[in-house]
Amino acid sequence: MNPDLDLTLQRVIRAPRSRVWDAWTDPALLASWWTPAPTISVVDRLDVRPGGAFVTRMSEDGVDFVPHTDGVFLVVEPGERLVFTNALTSSWHPATPQPVAMSAEIIVGEHADGTDYRVVVRHGDAAARAHHEELGFFEGWGAVTDALAALAEGDAR
Repeated sequence: MNPDLDLTLQRVIRAPRSRVWDAWTDPALLASWWTPAPTISVVDRLDVRPGGAFVTRMSEDGVDFVPHTDGVFLVVEPGERLVFTNALTSSWHPATPQPVAMSAEIIVGEHADGTDYRVVVRHGDAAARAHHEELGFFEGWGAVTDALAALAEGDAR
């Protein structure tokens, strides 16, 4: 972790890590929490394997959907770790995603109270990191982590 380039989020989710993993790898479950409410997500492709596509769209009104995520998985360690990037499109072409290019590492580990959930979002330079933080990284990723936790813990299931 490089504090000049990376943003992190960590929390304990009071659910087995298998439920947290499923929320990341099952398209129907991912769609239910991947964007902050009241925005709606649609998962177009979720090929959870190294090199597999990660493509989602989002909508404010449930009618008009716009691109949200178009990336690839780089690392998949089942039940433990996912790494994806939006710096490559799902068709493996270089991308200049808006608002910022990033690689995200999702780590789910054992915790006495459930799952130790950690996110590390890496940026190419300090300016991109600062821009992502200014855009509301902690609020946005925090809100979707709350929704993920509610789902995994059974409140939203």
